[in-house]
Amino acid sequence: MIIQATEDKIRGLRLPGMAQALRRQRESPSIQELSFEDRLAMLVDAEYVERDTRKLNRLIKAAKLKYPNASIEAIDFRASRQLDRSKLDSLALCDWVTTSQNLILTGPSGTGKTWLACAFGVQAMRSGLTVQYHRVSNLLDELDLSRSDGRLLRLRSQLKRIDVLVLDDWGLVPIRAGSRQELLQLIEDRCDTRSTIITAQLPTDKWHSYIGEPTIADAILDRLLHASHRMELKGDSLRKKAV
Repeated sequence: MIIQATEDKIRGLRLPGMAQALRRQRESPSIQELSFEDRLAMLVDAEYVERDTRKLNRLIKAAKLKYPNASIEAIDFRASRQLDRSKLDSLALCDWVTTSQNLILTGPSGTGKTWLACAFGVQAMRSGLTVQYHRVSNLLDELDLSRSDGRLLRLRSQLKRIDVLVLDDWGLVPIRAGSRQELLQLIEDRCDTRSTIITAQLPTDKWHSYIGEPTIADAILDRLLHASHRMELKGDSLRKKAV
């Protein structure tokens, strides 16, 4: 009864990982043979892992990734994609995020750009960083709408604070004249302070003409590309192979 009361108190202190670990210890004679210090360390470790898991789940839910289950460990390294494993391993350390650099993923439709972007997003969240996913066209629409209903400054502030912003399908639909300045503001707010992942079918040398207005295009590309890691995915569509 005493141990049950202790477990209840632990749960009352909002330490569910520790409470579950204590129950497992009670059910395992081999663990009960360990020293008090070892068993205590196991309880603390269990709570630590539990909290890390809950935090990661909250971050993933808030990120709204298109592929929330994507992971670096599941990357397809088939030869046709021409992925540089050493470069991917280096990027998986997330040093590029802590130094506020960007990641540009280009290549034909279906080569896995969005999935890979989500995998790097999940990797960043494993380090406790915040991530948010947006299709570029939808985000620009949201920024336009927020201007009319008074939410623009708040939305800008939210986007500015995200550690890793995933902008998917860059260049897929034309940018309206009124959205160019808003896009510049978004990139300017994050320049040298946060990281952005961009996926695009359009090669980077076509981005200037895509943006349209030369002065704004120069400013956007200077801020996006000057400190970026670039990967060009190759091969046929993975969707065709999955059918």
